[in-house]
Amino acid sequence: MFAAATAFVTINISTGCRLFALWVGSLVVGENRLSMGAVGTTVVVLAVLVFAFALALTWLNNAYDELTGRPRAERRAPWLRSMRDEAEGHVSQRVGITLLERIVVVNVYLAVIALAVWYVFFAGPPFLHA
Repeated sequence: MFAAATAFVTINISTGCRLFALWVGSLVVGENRLSMGAVGTTVVVLAVLVFAFALALTWLNNAYDELTGRPRAERRAPWLRSMRDEAEGHVSQRVGITLLERIVVVNVYLAVIALAVWYVFFAGPPFLHA
């Protein structure tokens, strides 16, 4: 259940939130020309949705850690760690990477590969109608 929910949330962060924000922005535009109100609405909706889905992903990861008994440790980027803390090692080296973290990584890889394939083979030349 956690794996499916994580895959759903991760895919929707990269695609579903953007499509929904564009749809809401298109409703604001209506049949008139593009306005800053529509653009602002799209940006705000996208920001709120991505933030909500990121919170959901964090909640899923924490619930999975509690369920599996993974020890809680402070997760901090390497450049923000104290030099005295380096001897202790990273969290992933001590306890390993969970299934949910692997799902997120695979989704990110697939999204980047899909973007590269689209850009190289399907996007067409830039400024064709300039």
